[in-house]
Amino acid sequence: MVDPQQSPVVAFLRSCLAGQAEEVLTHGSHLLLGRDRVFKLKRPVSLGYLDHSTPQNRLRDCEAEVRLNRRTAPALYLGVHRITRMGEGLAMDGDGELVDAVVEMRRFPAGCLLEDVARRGGLSREILTRLAHALARLHRDAPAVQGQGAARMAGVLAINARAFAQTGLIQEPVGRDLPALSHAELARHMTLLDYRARAGKIRRGHGDLTLRNICLIDGEPVLFDCLEFDDELATTDVLYDLAFLLMDLWHRGLQDAANWLMNRYLDELDESDGLVLLPFFMAVRAMVRAHVAESLAKSGGDGGAHAEALVYAATSQDLLYARSPRCIAIGGFSGSGKSTMAASLASHVGAAPGARILSSDRIRKARFGVPAGERLPQTAYAPDVSQAVYGEMFERAALLLSQGSSVVLDAVFDRAEDRAQAKDMAERAGVAFNGLWLDAPRALAASRISARRGDPSDATVAVHDLQRANGHGVLDWIILDSARSVQSLVSSSLTMMEI
Repeated sequence: MVDPQQSPVVAFLRSCLAGQAEEVLTHGSHLLLGRDRVFKLKRPVSLGYLDHSTPQNRLRDCEAEVRLNRRTAPALYLGVHRITRMGEGLAMDGDGELVDAVVEMRRFPAGCLLEDVARRGGLSREILTRLAHALARLHRDAPAVQGQGAARMAGVLAINARAFAQTGLIQEPVGRDLPALSHAELARHMTLLDYRARAGKIRRGHGDLTLRNICLIDGEPVLFDCLEFDDELATTDVLYDLAFLLMDLWHRGLQDAANWLMNRYLDELDESDGLVLLPFFMAVRAMVRAHVAESLAKSGGDGGAHAEALVYAATSQDLLYARSPRCIAIGGFSGSGKSTMAASLASHVGAAPGARILSSDRIRKARFGVPAGERLPQTAYAPDVSQAVYGEMFERAALLLSQGSSVVLDAVFDRAEDRAQAKDMAERAGVAFNGLWLDAPRALAASRISARRGDPSDATVAVHDLQRANGHGVLDWIILDSARSVQSLVSSSLTMMEI
């Protein structure tokens, strides 16, 4: 439904697009999609957390939108235009009275939003890895902002509480307890939030990072449509920025994708000290989506928005449910499918978005400063180097477990002493431990190794044969036949570990 005061502006912009424009209405914007251009208006609404009630405010936020989004999508944002009075009509960038403002964008092809890609089942791990890189680059390049982390999150919770009251979500069974539950989690994490603020983790991020605000252009994920109307709201812990995207994936049932994205992001930016915050951050993000959807429902913009709001509220409630951390080690000779198993199992372990996967292959590559897919010389696999790699893996795992996060260890673990050290480390942290050994026939393992391209593992068939010849000693881990499908392996291992 077009806002009455913007009807003349919408009609004018339609004429600029030769009268042919698809229209999309969101809670805060009105988009007109032409053949190769898009005009984006700010709707003249005041929602408490944003105020677009005056033309001056809308112009200000249009200018901010272009400036901020050019950080990640410079080719998409063409500029801002002032809609001005000209006699009885309107003009673009004229000298008359300011009536409205509009962002002009380049239109990208239909179906390339990651929301659409995900719906088609095309959200590959390669795309997610590239997405993690793009988001890590945004966070790395943004300057740190001084301030208190806990106080910033308290401000977000206050906005959520007001919005829940204004929209009536506080009266719904799934929404009634959320403000209190989220404040209890804030109290639990205040010290860590403030520590991360002092460490420079508060930065001006994207602020509205969902799959519908990322498009795939020439195979590269492009972040666009960031939160532009409130710098304070978008200036936050970098993991809270990441959490919106993780929550969106989780909410859509793409738990493995959320876990993969988290792990690849942490490979690029080691934010492990804040990993325990992610369930809380994701829950708060779900609350934001709940009251935004309910606002849209109240405005009559979407008949299904109320039901969507209730689902988001239920997602938030589930994310706030406490889950105990645990440690799982996955071993096996090269080619047994350890990394595939780890990536498919991790989202089921601990709190959302699942366990941090600590891979000996990725740790080794990082120690030598090379990308995960680049091969290392044989000297990088000397016994003393391997011992240091395992030592770093155990050290990082112990820290995460002590903070309340879960871990999955991905390494060969063919030595009894390494298996014993993994178990001892978990026991010292006071968490449940399980060891899984993947047993693959030699022919299958050789076939998998030969098919690898750009893989973190540098193992060859000869390396596998040497491992097999040396053996693994006495095993007290759960032994799984990795010739089975990964879905079957995950299902049976979860049953045996009573997860």
